[in-house]
Amino acid sequence: MLIERRSGRRLMNQINVVPYIDVMLVLLVIFMVTAPLINPGQIELPQVGKTSDPPVQPMEVSIRADGSLWLRDRARAGDERKVSRSELLAAIRQKQKMNPEQAVVIAGDKEVRYESVLEVMDMLQQNHVRKVGLLAKPRP
Repeated sequence: MLIERRSGRRLMNQINVVPYIDVMLVLLVIFMVTAPLINPGQIELPQVGKTSDPPVQPMEVSIRADGSLWLRDRARAGDERKVSRSELLAAIRQKQKMNPEQAVVIAGDKEVRYESVLEVMDMLQQNHVRKVGLLAKPRP
């Protein structure tokens, strides 16, 4: 009869962490050598004395609850005047001839449908007004 002998190997229930420690030490040395070679980015911080006023005052287009358009030129400190869509485009084009970076802000009444505001914004963007924004009243 043949009797088989089991090998003397037992199952290990522990993890050998020595290779992991070796890898970690190699990575640590690599990072310690390369860290001083990296140049940190230069950041220009704003100064306290500077103002952030835009170079050109924006033109303000107001949309009232009845859907009428009103235009105010803040640069001339003029009063609001009621305009049609074609008059609005003509006034903005005239302003853009003097300054191509002329900004336009849209102020919509609370009762105005969002669709009306988007129509005016779309009309301005289709007529090559680059800087169009929305005007909002800050909360107290």
